[in-house]
Amino acid sequence: MPTRIEIDRLRPLLAEGAQLIEVLPAAEYEEQHLPGAVNIPLKRLDAATTASLDRGNPVVVYCWDYL
Repeated sequence: MPTRIEIDRLRPLLAEGAQLIEVLPAAEYEEQHLPGAVNIPLKRLDAATTASLDRGNPVVVYCWDYL
């Protein structure tokens, strides 16, 4: 079940083995991304692109939107 978290909760999750996925378009990811994040653009997010994720650890998905 998806749960919104804030930055103060992110650090402990990552320290405990959570995986950080940024769903930004590749060009935006290359320009600037969070340290340790893996890029899987939202339009490519599917079973094949997520197959290498460790299902035993939480996955944190991040997308920056300036609307």
